[in-house]
Amino acid sequence: MEETVQISDAFINENTNFQELIAALKVGFSTKDILVPQRHHHDFPNPETGADSTLLLMPAWHPSKMAGVKIATVSPQNRRFDLPSIQAIYVLIHAVTGAMIATMQAKSLTAKRTAAASALASSFLSKKDASSLLMIGTGALSTNLIHAHASVRPIKNVFVWGRNAKKARVICDALADEKFSCHVVSDIEDKISEVDIVSCATLSKTPLVLGKRVKPGQHIDLVGAYKKDMREADNALISKASVFVDTLAGLHESGDISIPLNSGILTEKDIKGNLFSLSSSDVTGRKSDEEITLFKSVGHALEDLIAANYYYNKFKNA
Repeated sequence: MEETVQISDAFINENTNFQELIAALKVGFSTKDILVPQRHHHDFPNPETGADSTLLLMPAWHPSKMAGVKIATVSPQNRRFDLPSIQAIYVLIHAVTGAMIATMQAKSLTAKRTAAASALASSFLSKKDASSLLMIGTGALSTNLIHAHASVRPIKNVFVWGRNAKKARVICDALADEKFSCHVVSDIEDKISEVDIVSCATLSKTPLVLGKRVKPGQHIDLVGAYKKDMREADNALISKASVFVDTLAGLHESGDISIPLNSGILTEKDIKGNLFSLSSSDVTGRKSDEEITLFKSVGHALEDLIAANYYYNKFKNA
């Protein structure tokens, strides 16, 4: 029996080819027999901090091929202990024998698969000649999103905005050797109407991407705002855009979709498609150069499973 291997964040960071990972996700989303049950969400008391913690279990199975589960905890008061609020690990399982074949830290795994999913959506929804990108947000996802989008479109100019300009500068400095140029911007409104793609990954509770600022032909990629009281786009944008999501199961998880649904600005029938229907060619993505497209990501356990298997194969063949 093989020993369970441990795959580190460092290995994942050093062995990611976004074009390969995006292609793997496309195959995964077009495969009809991957089973993804609803994720388990358990809140439990944490008297020491005075705020509940949460345990999340996100399983997925591809029968007789691969299986796995991401185990994550969310402890909002972890800043007291100088620890991240979200911590996670992924367990990859042999789908025939049930053996635990690999464990891997899930911080980089999640960042890479999330960015790859956005880029997969962009490959269907952004204009093929899209050459400019505005990145709103300076968290761990930002650099990954920039790299992923640039792997599917001929990006020449990247603009980065964050509430902390120094963090935006750090991102651009880290991208100094890339084929595209990177610039820090001090105001979203200065660039938002000039770029082809807007990618937003923040925890904002008030919209940052406003419908009155976008222009025909743009693609909007919303990755942050993972709670019902958070949102990155306003109702005006939702009303004028063709809306796509990663999964219909997550419609009520983020305020970007749940608030417009609850207010009647958007109905479920208005949602044009998801990564399953796009990857399977069951629906068409962008239909014209004038169309404004919007993709909202909340994450899906299929993405974790496909990414974990991708890195496991890389590790075994290293």
